[in-house]
Amino acid sequence: MERFRKSLFAFILLTLSFSGLQAQKPAVDYSTRLALIQKNIDQVFYMPQTGLYLETNDPAHNEKPNSYLWPLCALYQATNEREVLEPSKNYMAPVRKAIEQYHNTVPPVPGYQAYIRKAGVDTRFYDDNQWIGITALDAYNRTQKKDYLTLGEDIYRFMMVGYDQAAGGGIYWKEDDKTTKNTCSNGPGILVALELYRITKQKAYLDKAVLLYDWTNKHLLAPEGVYYDAIKLPSLRIDSARYTYNTGTMLQANALLYKLTKKQAYLTEAQRLAKTAKAYFYRNNKLPHDYWFNAVLLRGYLELYSIDKDKSRLQFFIDDAERIWQEERDAATNLLGRHTWKTLIDQAAMLEIYARLELLQNRKK
Repeated sequence: MERFRKSLFAFILLTLSFSGLQAQKPAVDYSTRLALIQKNIDQVFYMPQTGLYLETNDPAHNEKPNSYLWPLCALYQATNEREVLEPSKNYMAPVRKAIEQYHNTVPPVPGYQAYIRKAGVDTRFYDDNQWIGITALDAYNRTQKKDYLTLGEDIYRFMMVGYDQAAGGGIYWKEDDKTTKNTCSNGPGILVALELYRITKQKAYLDKAVLLYDWTNKHLLAPEGVYYDAIKLPSLRIDSARYTYNTGTMLQANALLYKLTKKQAYLTEAQRLAKTAKAYFYRNNKLPHDYWFNAVLLRGYLELYSIDKDKSRLQFFIDDAERIWQEERDAATNLLGRHTWKTLIDQAAMLEIYARLELLQNRKK
C-alpha cells in the first residue's frame, strides 16, 4: 500500500508539472510578424511615386488605380499602434500624406472623400472620416501634438453635418444618401465625441455622445445582444446584418462612458457585450473572416480590459490571430488573407491586431 501511495503521489506531481509546462506557452514573436507585414505593405501596396496605395496585390481585383480611403483608415490606426510600441518611429506620416489626397473642401464642411480628389468629387462616408478622427485623437493622447487634435475636431464638425431628426436622430452613413443610418456611422461617432470630451472637458461633446449612444441602442440593438447594421429611411426597415465591428464600437463606447462618468450601468453593459459578442461571433474556434472588423472588436475588449484587467477574456483573439498566421498566410510571401490575392485592408488589420497583442503580451497583468 505504501508503495502504491508513493507511486500515485509521483504520478500526481508529474501530471501537475506537465500541466504547468503546458500552461506556460512560449511568447509569440509579434515584433517579427509586424516587421514582415510592414515590409509587405511598403513594397507591395505602397507607390512611392504618387504617395498612394493599391487596394490589392492583383491588378485584376483593383477596381481603380489607387486604393479607396477605407483601407487607409485601417492602416492609419495600425501605424499608430506601431508607434505605441516604437515611439521613435514615424510610421503614420506616409499614411497621413496619402489620406490628405482624399480631402476636399466641398460645402458645408471639409472632409475626406472615398477616392482621391484629383479624380473628381466623390462620396464622403461619415464612418471613413470617423475612423480617421479616432486615430488622430488616439495619436493626440499619445503625443500631445496639436495637429492630431485639430484633425479630430475637424472630423467631429464634418460628422455632425450628417445628424438630423429623421428616424429620431442618428448620423447617416454617407453624405449624399439619406436612406440609411448605420451603427458604423454612430458607434465611431460616439467614440470621436467621447475622446474630445476626455481631452477638452467640454460637456457638449459628452452630451452628444450620450445622444448618439441612446439612439443607437434604441434602434439598432438586436435581440441577441449584438448590433444590427442599419435602419433604412423612410421605411424604418432594419438591415439585420450583424458585424463584429459594430458591436466593437459600442463595447468600447460603454467602457469609455464608464471611465468618464463612473456610472456602473455602462461597465455592466460593456461586460455583457463582451460575453455576448464572443458567444455570437466566435464559432468553431474562428471569428468571422473580416480581419479589420475583428480589429475594431478587439479595441472594445481592450478598452474593457483596461478597466477590469480580465486578460482571460482576450484569449480567443489571441487564438484566432495565431490561427490566421498559421492557416491564412502565404508562406512564400507572408501576405495574409483567405484568397490567393491579398488586400491592403487585411494587411493593415493584422498589423493592428498583432501590435495590440504584442503590447498586451508585454503587460504583467
